[in-house]
Amino acid sequence: MEIVPARPAATVVIVRDGQQGCEVLLVRRSARLDFHGGAWVFPGGRVDPRDRAKVGDNDPIAAARQAAVREAWEEAGVRVQLQDLVLFSRWVTPVNVPKRFDTWFFLAPASSAEVRTDGAEISDHRWLAPLAALAAHHRGEIELPAPTFVTLTQLGSPGSVDELLTAARARVVECFEPELYFVEGGACTVYHGDAAYGNGDLYRPGPRHRLWMKTSGWRYERSEGCT
Repeated sequence: MEIVPARPAATVVIVRDGQQGCEVLLVRRSARLDFHGGAWVFPGGRVDPRDRAKVGDNDPIAAARQAAVREAWEEAGVRVQLQDLVLFSRWVTPVNVPKRFDTWFFLAPASSAEVRTDGAEISDHRWLAPLAALAAHHRGEIELPAPTFVTLTQLGSPGSVDELLTAARARVVECFEPELYFVEGGACTVYHGDAAYGNGDLYRPGPRHRLWMKTSGWRYERSEGCT
């Protein structure tokens, strides 16, 4: 099998303080798009030549920061400041899919609550607490890609933006390079630290770090201390 190269990309998790605690901005991709069409995601997209031109070709994270700021404005009409971006994680699409991205995820506070989507690539938006977004997904109200689902799970229920950003600055930035396996009733992506990682034996005893994506429901499973 020929492995498709992963294209550099950036995603920005825009956060604000809401009445019930910290909320994140989710935007809905147009159903016409071939990559996660109709799904609810964080604003983001490819790193393009404009982003690399500002920082040079030897600093992929700096270029991704430029892309995160640009995409937040282009997709959602929200200004985020370069210096406010907090690196949260890195996601590389599994090798056995036809379209792949190497995406840096950042957190950033919103400069204002106003959102302006373009009505073309992005058709709608919602501010939701992370756990409320997961609940909406479980009810079938919104569709979430796996990286978005896992990121929302990791965010949990922070009381404020300051609390969330402080915790994010102190955490180790994880790199997710999922292995995708199809199982009865759906699929399972296995992440670093899982006993099945690198061998595909989903029933091998040992630590668990995986996302079950079945028609009966999704479940992120991670053993305590699994890294």
